[in-house]
Amino acid sequence: MRHSTKRRLTLASMAAITAIALSACAAPAAETGTDSGEFDPITSIKLQLQWLPQSQFAGYYVALDQGYFEEEGFDTVDIIPSGGDIVPQDALVAGDVDFAVAWVPKVLGTLEATGAELTDIAQVYQKSGTLQVSFAGTGVADVADFEGKRIGSWGFGNEWEIFAAMAAEGLDSQTVSITTQDFSMNALLDGDIDAAQAMTYNEWAQVLEVVNPATGELYQPEDFDVVSYDDTEGAMLQDAIWADTARLEDPAYADAAVRFLKAVTKGWVFARDNPEEAATITYDAAINAEAAFPVGPVHQLWQMNEVNKLIWTGGDFGLIDKAAWDKTVKGALAAVNQDGLNLITAAPADSAYSNTYMQKALDELAADGVVVDGQYTPIDVTLTEGGQ
Repeated sequence: MRHSTKRRLTLASMAAITAIALSACAAPAAETGTDSGEFDPITSIKLQLQWLPQSQFAGYYVALDQGYFEEEGFDTVDIIPSGGDIVPQDALVAGDVDFAVAWVPKVLGTLEATGAELTDIAQVYQKSGTLQVSFAGTGVADVADFEGKRIGSWGFGNEWEIFAAMAAEGLDSQTVSITTQDFSMNALLDGDIDAAQAMTYNEWAQVLEVVNPATGELYQPEDFDVVSYDDTEGAMLQDAIWADTARLEDPAYADAAVRFLKAVTKGWVFARDNPEEAATITYDAAINAEAAFPVGPVHQLWQMNEVNKLIWTGGDFGLIDKAAWDKTVKGALAAVNQDGLNLITAAPADSAYSNTYMQKALDELAADGVVVDGQYTPIDVTLTEGGQ
């Protein structure tokens, strides 16, 4: 049964798309109890995504569809996509939303540049899903091959793993020609770049959904050389849920954060155990949104399968691993872009992440009998032309 929790998918013109482009003790002191007698519980929240409706965000759409937000006391939940017209952390800093989904290095850059204070309260993605894809045998099979090459990136913070990986190998980032690519693999297919940026769950599938003119069949993985940043020192933490650090001192907001994380966790557990249904729920959300990136149902299922691999890696759901956080910060400090500029010059404040709220959510879910632990068993997804 689908529930009627209010959703609002607000989005500007699709023309804006091209414009986009340490541990729990670090938590601020805040009450995270759920005794509503201490305060008036927050019942209406807004969540800002960093991109359009797709299975990258399936857990949130599932939580809405299955009534998990209602179960946690929320009457109204607005899930707000962005086609590039909204920067999630900026919306959170401005007070336009209550929580935001954004990559860690992008937020670290914002925190240093603006002096704002935000807290990563849930690290949903535990692994990097970023790839650099080139045609097999064209000389870009490893990070060491990047110097002097035309390396594609979407920009706007998506390029920092490139520079962090190069810095770790002592390579000169200023020799690289970073070429802005759109959110397709056309630049690679047209020969405009030597290696294209891709996510395992999105653009990698896009290129495998294209017919190879040399064979008349879809391109195959062996037609390409692939650099996975997760296998490099440049790997950075990606999709995380961010909260307003100062607001976390408000018991009502801290309580809402825990309840929100409980609902979201149940959504991602559902997506782990029911990938086909979760992909369908997300596809329905996409086709009913004011605007969405045009991908088909098979592509959404591929994406759901790959996203689950990045989330369910054997550890506790949503908890920030200190070693992974430190690696991200180290990479951000070392990374120098093609213009010789640093992403950040100092480590973020201790309050930039906290496991307090996620751990409390997990504890309460366990007390409710919700089984959160477990790894994901991938399914077989056969891609089709155009992902339809």
